[in-house]
Amino acid sequence: MTVAVIGLGYIGLPTAAILATNGVDVVGVDVSDRHVDAVNRGEVPFVEPDLATHVAGAVSQGRLRAQKDTPQADVYIVAVPTPFKDGYEADLSYIDAATDAIAPQLRGGELLILESTSPPGTTEHMARRVMAAREDLSLDGSRSRPVVHVAHCPERVLPGRVMIELVTNDRIIGGLTPEAATRARDVYQVFCGAQLHLTDATTAEMAKLTENSFRDVNIAFANELSVIADRLGIDVFELIELANKHPRVNILQPGPGVGGHCIAVDPWFIVSAVPEEARLIRTAREVNDGKPEVVLRQVQERAERFKDPVVAALGLAFKPDIDDLRESPALGITTALAERLPEASILAVEPNIDTLPDALADRSNVSLTPVDDALEKADVVVLLVDHKEFKNVPRERLMEKVLIDTRGVWR
Repeated sequence: MTVAVIGLGYIGLPTAAILATNGVDVVGVDVSDRHVDAVNRGEVPFVEPDLATHVAGAVSQGRLRAQKDTPQADVYIVAVPTPFKDGYEADLSYIDAATDAIAPQLRGGELLILESTSPPGTTEHMARRVMAAREDLSLDGSRSRPVVHVAHCPERVLPGRVMIELVTNDRIIGGLTPEAATRARDVYQVFCGAQLHLTDATTAEMAKLTENSFRDVNIAFANELSVIADRLGIDVFELIELANKHPRVNILQPGPGVGGHCIAVDPWFIVSAVPEEARLIRTAREVNDGKPEVVLRQVQERAERFKDPVVAALGLAFKPDIDDLRESPALGITTALAERLPEASILAVEPNIDTLPDALADRSNVSLTPVDDALEKADVVVLLVDHKEFKNVPRERLMEKVLIDTRGVWR
């Protein structure tokens, strides 16, 4: 079996690596020269614990290589971005481009798996696109045409634990036909030690969106509590800790917003599909999207007490101990601070990156600064991401600073 993984990002590359280290010949495909070159050197282009070991081992054994062109393969796994466009509809252009590159390579008998988190009906959309390009093929063997099997298997892993959870988490596999689901199950059995649940493609798509919407709604409750508690002069972290003493209450922790490629995006796919019905899901998204503005007002209010203030923004990633900046509220807050406080020096502290991201690179009042230097110089310190480096800061170093702790680390 030869597997082509289309998209060597935060999901595609770990999937390619785990397949290859389990004896499968894998070709990774990506439009980025940086990603392709890194993989072929046996290196990884982003931070993910344990991934580098898998990639280096797979490349050295000749099981994994990367290229920009889509090859012929027995199995295609599409793991490309699905951002949203204006109006919060899914942008399927990356999936379409991947599909269009796969279609000419098909001979019949291949399995196409969509891993990208997608609105209901996207797997069928991909299959229709293949059939439109290849009228000599079919999805069910009708009129004696060679069959192409199509399935959806959404990723269900947590950044920072991807290589663990690829193996230990249950997977949902939805086929356009029962045979497609069975064939996809055989692929994931190569490395997944958990249960593999078979269903239809649309249900599998909706299951992933439901998981992330559940998380989003619960985070929105915590974030709304934090705004209410601030208005009432209450420590929201103590409030939640006490409320969670109830045996049937488990409130999540608030933060500066919600980021990442899943929770901050996926609920909108449900809202755009059924806008009249998805009222709670929409409201939760709006609460979480509004939380960065609350933090911005707090920082501005405190920074304005100083002439030419120095503000240390601790963290740019969307979650602790990774370098992933996708949909990061911390990055958005830091960018907005640079715009709203032009007289301030913004010290961006992100220990997992080496250069400022594009959103900040051209800001003359922003510099990427080590945590020790930032704490030495800052008048105002705002903790946006609870990286381990920030948790370990001695409390005496913070005593003379104006602190805004959005994560409850320095209580």
